[in-house]
Amino acid sequence: MRTSRRVRLLAATGAAVAALALTACQNGTGTKDEGASGQVGGTPTPSASSATSTPKASGGSTGGTGTDTGTGTGAGRSTPTPVSNTAAKKPGSGSGQGGTTATRVLCNGSNTTVTAQPLSRPLNHMLLTVTNTGSKLCDLTYYPVVRFDEMQWVPQPDEATHPQAVTSLAPGESGYASVLLSAADGSGDGGTTGHKLTIAFQGMTPNSSGGASATPTLPAKGVYYDSSLRVTYWQQDRDDAVNW
Repeated sequence: MRTSRRVRLLAATGAAVAALALTACQNGTGTKDEGASGQVGGTPTPSASSATSTPKASGGSTGGTGTDTGTGTGAGRSTPTPVSNTAAKKPGSGSGQGGTTATRVLCNGSNTTVTAQPLSRPLNHMLLTVTNTGSKLCDLTYYPVVRFDEMQWVPQPDEATHPQAVTSLAPGESGYASVLLSAADGSGDGGTTGHKLTIAFQGMTPNSSGGASATPTLPAKGVYYDSSLRVTYWQQDRDDAVNW
């Protein structure tokens, strides 16, 4: 009797084990072969790195996250906008030194009129006035070279009267210079009376020729001068010459 019960118990136990083994094989939780790791039913299992990788954006793509070397609107470098040639400033535009500036010439006896006027104040001074009679802008450079009659020396300028810029005369405009004829206290030497006056003009370098000379008229009695004879540089303003 006991033997029969043991046989039935063993049979039932064997049946249960067999059922569990069958169930494990059906739901995939059974023992796997070590050579088949990473595969289910023969299909490769994607790795974590390949599953999360994102393709780089190609040039010109919109919304890409890679380095954009094209002209697209991705997150990479953007192409600089070219500057229009018409926006560049043209040489000489907006300034008086461009092609619209009149040709400049030197003022001299051929394109000006020159007058010499003795002044009562300041004492023993004479005013030279040069008026541009030409059609172009002319420059009075440095100072007038004053010569009475046949004198063999050249009166020197007062350096304190050197202007900051060249005196330029538009057509019809005048420039000025003052001449100290003699010392007011009589300290000058070799005093004499001059009856002819010649005014020479300088060029672009000191003591060079600027062109034709001028011979302004002097008073009939002449002009007295001595070794104190000096001149100012050419001035744009008459008062700057007279008040010397």
